[in-house]
Amino acid sequence: MTHAISCQTLDVDLAGRRILCGLSFHIPEGSIVAVLGPNGAGKSTFFRTLLGLTPVTRGALSLFGQPVRRGRADIGYLPQTRSMIGPRLTGRAHIMATLEGNRWGLASKKRSTEELEAVLQELNATDLADRPFGTLSGGERQRLMLAQAMLGHPRLLLLDEPLASLDPGRMREVAELTGNLVRARGITALISAHDINPLIGIVDRVLYLAGGHARIGTPDEILTAPVLSRLYGTPVDVFHAPSGQIFVAPGREA
Repeated sequence: MTHAISCQTLDVDLAGRRILCGLSFHIPEGSIVAVLGPNGAGKSTFFRTLLGLTPVTRGALSLFGQPVRRGRADIGYLPQTRSMIGPRLTGRAHIMATLEGNRWGLASKKRSTEELEAVLQELNATDLADRPFGTLSGGERQRLMLAQAMLGHPRLLLLDEPLASLDPGRMREVAELTGNLVRARGITALISAHDINPLIGIVDRVLYLAGGHARIGTPDEILTAPVLSRLYGTPVDVFHAPSGQIFVAPGREA
């Protein structure tokens, strides 16, 4: 089995503080993984380490069998913070204006334009790309930013909080759109989120970060009270609603 990502006793420090501690796991190529955990758990830091922007303090981290490095052309990245260059620009012009620096290892602009038109068609977002970016809804903007991240035919897609600030219906729409697209292309995708529910039935693995540590497995394996209680170092309850939704809440000391 080919591993898209391999961690071996990985430690990552920021400003003298250990953010990730002793991470050891493999993610098979072609997986769709939900990266979950509370604020400050290290989700964005892990993404930045995969991009080569945050250095490995100790241990090993590799992508497709090679050490991580900056500027890889086979990674598509949608950052958590996304600025608006100009609300009056069309969606297409906004994407092209933000490519420099937001899409790692991008090829020539002509080739990027051709690829963008193809991806927009695949996402059924060509009409959106003709409208002023500032007039689009959050879900519509996310579709265009997803198109931007897909440029260059990436093998790995890192989506940092792509569902943030969307209403529940739009969350599910963007999640399903993303899942269908990456599975059709055989891409490995990591999707960070605070809530697993919009991603249920779309992801096949969960990477849960808490207290600097991590556990990975299927949603049924990881989203349990015993596993999360060990990760948090405190009692955690996990509730499964009849609707299929999953809720994680603080538990009570025995």
